[in-house]
Amino acid sequence: MSDEVDLLQRVYDRFNARDMKTVLAAMHEDVVWANGMEGGHVRGRDEVRSYWTRQWTMIDPHVEPVAFAHGPEGEVVVEVHQVVRDLNGNLLADKMVGHMFRIENGLIKRFDIRGA
Repeated sequence: MSDEVDLLQRVYDRFNARDMKTVLAAMHEDVVWANGMEGGHVRGRDEVRSYWTRQWTMIDPHVEPVAFAHGPEGEVVVEVHQVVRDLNGNLLADKMVGHMFRIENGLIKRFDIRGA
């Protein structure tokens, strides 16, 4: 699991730095990505790019992984400390969330949010 953890730690770090190009490169071309803001999923790198572009014009999310484990179907489950602020820096949310990743051939194939 160390390769998967390394990949995801890099993805979280680059997401927090708003390095979209690097994060998108870590995804399968046909990735299925949970839309935590509007519900449902977006599909493919272009839709993820569009989703994040919209998201970052409204809120400033920061996600810090604190624990990694394998789920019952081989997915990687990440416990994440999520802090969301508005664009003026006001706190909107500070909570723990569960992220689930399917990784195939070293690329993120699917991302879900537990309970979403």
